[in-house]
Amino acid sequence: MRLFKTSNSNSSKPNSSRARQGLTLVLVALIFALAGALATSLFTVHKLAAEDAPHLHLGDPLPENLFVELGRVINPSVVNISSSYMPKRQRFQQNPLPYNDPFFQMFQDMLPQPFVQAQPTVSLGTGFIIRPDGLILTNNHVVQGATIIKVQLAETDKTLYTAKLIGRDQRSDLALIKIHVGHPLPAVVLGQSSKLQVGDWVAAFGNPLGLGHTVTKGIISAIGRHIEDLNRFPFLQTDATINPGNSGGPLVNTRGEVIGVNSAIAADAPGGAIGFAIPIDAAKPIIAALEQGKTIRHAFLGVNIYPQQLSPGEAQQLGLNSTQGALIVGVLPGSPAQKAGFKNYDFVTQFDGKDVTDGSTLQQYIEDSNIGQTYPVQIIRNGRKQTLRVTLEDNPTQSHHAEGALREARGQHAPYNLGFTVANFSSALANKYGLPSMSKRYPIVVAITPGSPASRGQLSAGDMIVDVNRTHVSSAADVIRLLKKGRINTLRILRGGYPMMIFLSPG
Repeated sequence: MRLFKTSNSNSSKPNSSRARQGLTLVLVALIFALAGALATSLFTVHKLAAEDAPHLHLGDPLPENLFVELGRVINPSVVNISSSYMPKRQRFQQNPLPYNDPFFQMFQDMLPQPFVQAQPTVSLGTGFIIRPDGLILTNNHVVQGATIIKVQLAETDKTLYTAKLIGRDQRSDLALIKIHVGHPLPAVVLGQSSKLQVGDWVAAFGNPLGLGHTVTKGIISAIGRHIEDLNRFPFLQTDATINPGNSGGPLVNTRGEVIGVNSAIAADAPGGAIGFAIPIDAAKPIIAALEQGKTIRHAFLGVNIYPQQLSPGEAQQLGLNSTQGALIVGVLPGSPAQKAGFKNYDFVTQFDGKDVTDGSTLQQYIEDSNIGQTYPVQIIRNGRKQTLRVTLEDNPTQSHHAEGALREARGQHAPYNLGFTVANFSSALANKYGLPSMSKRYPIVVAITPGSPASRGQLSAGDMIVDVNRTHVSSAADVIRLLKKGRINTLRILRGGYPMMIFLSPG
């Protein structure tokens, strides 16, 4: 302002005119220099931002090609997994009845059969390459029990590679497999799930329903979802559509980093709109241990816990003033609980100084504890508070033999609060319930929760389950897998050698 004022005051003098012209040239030069510097600065900022992953600001629209780029980067690392399990074939004695006998036609699957060749069971899932040498991460339930694991790298590549099982952990539902291709493979980058916030955009990759590589988008709906029956780790919840077959696929942030392993869906959610993923931060130490051939150790107390929180009436019946706690209904012989002096009907209210609200809470505390360490456990016994000290041990389910023994002792609880426990057939259970000798061995009901759908449907301990919802079963795991939420479940059973039908109504 001052400059222009000075120039105007000298406009009548020739020397001043030349000075003004020179000054004008200097100003123009300065303006161009400043403009050039500003343009260079802006270009540098733009270049840096373009090289970075997208950074979204509140109110900004998503880049049009964001998920296109994520698909381009991630899909080459996603693999389709097919696992097959061949049951051992069994030879049965020849059935004495003619095949046109009406009784045989009605109950033929309950009677001794001639030799039958078992058919393989095939399941489909997803995995993703985490190292260029062919190391693949997936869910344990995708490969559990498999005798053959095949991997397909891309839909256009019909080659199926036989995978080697490196290690698996049932409690965390993670497994490592490896294929040998002969050249480096594109691997994902593992991110940090601890940095996630509710509302962050994510994309789920997988092989839904065996259709091939698919990507869906959504957001992180919740963090820290505890579903004790499925996983020891709290889940990430997302509304990115996840369908059967997506299990083991990656959940990816907008930077193209894997922040979760797709694992489960809410069965009653339309279109798989409620999905759950294992946080990648929780998976990293499991990956490292499995790759080194280590067995993932889980702490073990050795008790059967009443599966539901006590009602006020049940608590009063047991002489308890509160429903907050875990009721012990069984103590396994030789377990840490037995060594510490636990007894049936003990009511656990605290574990290591932390309040126990129900059986799931107690189980979570145990899972998160250290093997070999001694913990104080507060209980109520006969109306009086006591403190027991228990030293936790390795969970015997780490060995197949111990796993079978444990399941025989306590069975598997039916989901959806149906109120019964079922175990694999064993001679000990058959003798306990006086079951007739049969050529086929069906899973056995070992416990009924009073007032439950199972109790109202008149299911009884000692019943042998033949099929669930019109599908034949041969193990307790089959029964659990085939039960449906929110609908009437039909169970065909044998009671005293006679077939019966049981209907379990929800609620």
